Amino acid sequence: MSHRLRRRDPARLFIGATAAYVANCALGAAVAARVIDTTRFRWLHHALYIATCTTTAAAISAAWWTGPGSAGRQAGLALLPAAVPLAAIPYAGTHTRRHPLVALAAAPFIIAGLVRSLRPADRK
Repeated sequence: MSHRLRRRDPARLFIGATAAYVANCALGAAVAARVIDTTRFRWLHHALYIATCTTTAAAISAAWWTGPGSAGRQAGLALLPAAVPLAAIPYAGTHTRRHPLVALAAAPFIIAGLVRSLRPADRK
């Protein structure tokens, strides 16, 4: 019996990265609008940020290993620029307008990566 590694579709990781990003943005917006008070569990926003960065990196990595010219590779390349605003968020300050603007700068790339990862791979 052959124990070869099968290449898997990285779309699940793109869905996870998008879900973590949306949850983090929703929590941040709710806190900024004073709908939710997170003084007792302030760590939650940081945990969601770490989950967003981790799943984004995993999706890019998995897409890179799908092979050149594949739909997964194109999705990974679409998601790759999101790493810049995600890396800059900790340095944007938390109580300024820069923080949400830098966070939202990743949105187009996360959406583009998700859309490209869900495309059928057999398109010509």
